[in-house]
Amino acid sequence: MSAPQLTTGAPSGAPDLVTTAPQAPIRGRSAEVPPARAAGKGPSRLRALDGLRLLAALMVAAYHFGGRNGEIAQAWGGSPAHQFPTLAPLFAYGCLGVQIFFVISGFVICLSGWGRTLRAFIASRVSRLYPAYWAAILLVTAVFALPWVAYKALPPSEVLTNLTMLQQPLGVDRVLGVCWTLWAEMRFYALFALCVVLPGATRGRVVLFCAGWTLAAALAQAAHEPFLDTVLMPEYAPFFIGGMGLYLLHRYGARDPIAWAIVLVSWLIGQHYAVAGLWHAPSATAFSYRSTAAVIAVVTLGFALVAAVALGKLRWANWRWLTVAGALTYPFYLVHEHLGWVVVRALHHGIGLPSYATLPLTVALMLLLAWVLHRFVERPLTPVLKRSIAPRR
Repeated sequence: MSAPQLTTGAPSGAPDLVTTAPQAPIRGRSAEVPPARAAGKGPSRLRALDGLRLLAALMVAAYHFGGRNGEIAQAWGGSPAHQFPTLAPLFAYGCLGVQIFFVISGFVICLSGWGRTLRAFIASRVSRLYPAYWAAILLVTAVFALPWVAYKALPPSEVLTNLTMLQQPLGVDRVLGVCWTLWAEMRFYALFALCVVLPGATRGRVVLFCAGWTLAAALAQAAHEPFLDTVLMPEYAPFFIGGMGLYLLHRYGARDPIAWAIVLVSWLIGQHYAVAGLWHAPSATAFSYRSTAAVIAVVTLGFALVAAVALGKLRWANWRWLTVAGALTYPFYLVHEHLGWVVVRALHHGIGLPSYATLPLTVALMLLLAWVLHRFVERPLTPVLKRSIAPRR
């Protein structure tokens, strides 16, 4: 597969299941200012954020199944634009689910990293990302190796390299096309761990990190230096940073002008990169046409929805099924694209189901597989892996 571009989007990695953590006093200038949320009430789940994660994943699935050409066109037996003449132009915006995921990730990683040691933070990230990822790598490789499947499996050496999640910087083809976003997530985790978790998370350190990363990413863009681009990720940084700014609003309340400034600047820069990466002029040879206004609107909606969660405007969305939705999002994200090609081909060509029946049934089957991976891979292996990295004392 070719190197990832913004136009080949898929959502990002896997934040922890989101709960608000008990708040401890903060040292530094704002140390005596208590968090905005009432103390002593214990952790409460941000179920609306779980639902937003699933919504972003479904956006990306719509993009992969009906909003682009490539292997999915082979599965359908023709361009998805012919299968979904009305919906395909809308599905083409589904790749912006990636940007929404990055905003959510900035929020959740800031939440989950607060008050943790570096070792505990690393344990939480590794144990959250790798079990389902390893299972997805092996499952997709096994399915693609079947003689009646039309898609080609990678050589064993490249599959083994993919298990590290470092295949992209090593120049190895990806088993999972969507895993380029996990490489972006890993770089964000590393920056956050070194700059915030290692010295100890405080409001001041998070603000300084957000400001420093924003400036450094802009300078990296101007320098045209590949190494700086790799480390600082100018095109993705605004979304992670915006999520961290929204977490500060969640933690300290809506009357924080510095946090609002972080969010506003991140949105301004983020919409620029989204438009630059996704907009193109109308063309008879292009699969889709994305308008500037629509790209900006989707990015803005993503920021606004996470802001609504951060400020408590979506507390009413406290349904328990959203917890399950949040748990299924990451394994669904990992398996839906490549295994979806196989399912679409089997249902549409093998059984003869119409495209408008094949699409929702494929999504449902991928969600069912995601539940299996969550129940039989993530739930047993995640705590074991976490304890092996950071044993409880």
